[in-house]
Amino acid sequence: MATGKIVKGIGGFYYVDADDVIYECKARGNFRNQKITPMIGDNVEFSINENDGAENRIEKIFERRNELVRPPLANLDQLFIISSVVDPKLNTLIIDKMTAIAEYKDIEPIIVITKTDLCNDYQQYLDIYKTAGFKVVVCNIDNNDGAKEIHALLKGKISAFCGNTGVGKSTLLNRIFPELELATGETSKKLGRGKHTTRHCELFKVDGGYIADTPGFSSLDLERCEKIYKEDLPHCFREFAPYTDKCKFLTKCSHVNDKGCRVCEAVKNGEISPSRHVSYVAMYNEVKDIKEWQKK
Repeated sequence: MATGKIVKGIGGFYYVDADDVIYECKARGNFRNQKITPMIGDNVEFSINENDGAENRIEKIFERRNELVRPPLANLDQLFIISSVVDPKLNTLIIDKMTAIAEYKDIEPIIVITKTDLCNDYQQYLDIYKTAGFKVVVCNIDNNDGAKEIHALLKGKISAFCGNTGVGKSTLLNRIFPELELATGETSKKLGRGKHTTRHCELFKVDGGYIADTPGFSSLDLERCEKIYKEDLPHCFREFAPYTDKCKFLTKCSHVNDKGCRVCEAVKNGEISPSRHVSYVAMYNEVKDIKEWQKK
């Protein structure tokens, strides 16, 4: 028996990294009966079968610290949210949905702004997210600005990179780690987005940690697979924390436009970015009418 981490899964086979050796494994049949599916990032115990033609087998999946449904990733430390200033244009609602999901899952969100060589009008976004308390990295892929800073943040962590297609996820990773040789694609002028060039999720071992390129990780996936209900949503906006327990009607305050709401007052006073609050209200309105029985 040995322990390791699942770094890739294709066609029912799982590839487990154990002390820098990759083992091809099948999952124990009981997992299917228990409706448990191994995930990339899982820490597992597996048996090694040295007989010719025999399979190694995952016997146990250790408790997950967190998990995402799509892409299927477990035990993440950091989520790098990649957004380009242009082509495609930065969308604050998409960023805010991703940061909220990360906060909800206890994953540290880090915002990366790319393509700054094509447009220098991005200070407003730095102000929004630095004021909210996030780490923000400005990245110019042409001259490697920001690449060293991202590289340093990856050390010893399990990190995923996400964002709209075309924002430069794979290009950025290739600049930091050329040996990865991840596929990249040009942005479609007709559709305003790039081709899906990454076919599966895989962890790559770097600097004592792992990084993952995440295909198809969009706002639609977040809405469909990672719903945050209204009672939890305020806790997913970290800059609300100093104010939420000071509202006039504490237990009933939605922090949308309620009388005596300290969050709304902080927005008016410039202590919370109006842009962030607009995203919060949009997300709140999406889930406000969901009943308890519908959450099952």
